Amino acid sequence: MGMGPTELIVILIILLVLFGGSKLPGLAKGLGQSIKEFKKATKDEPESVKPAEPAAPADTAKKEPAAATKPPA
Repeated sequence: MGMGPTELIVILIILLVLFGGSKLPGLAKGLGQSIKEFKKATKDEPESVKPAEPAAPADTAKKEPAAATKPPA
């Protein structure tokens, strides 16, 4: 169920009433640039992601605490 020509005409008329004829080209240009930047960013994203290096194994052996010495009184 796509949008037919009648729906598109109604949407265009509403846009003309809301924004006026002089602002629509600027809005369309801004929208086009935004879409272009978004596509460029999503295309470049996989190249900029680097795989994570494997983590060093954790030392699971318990270490003995150092002998506590009393300070001289």
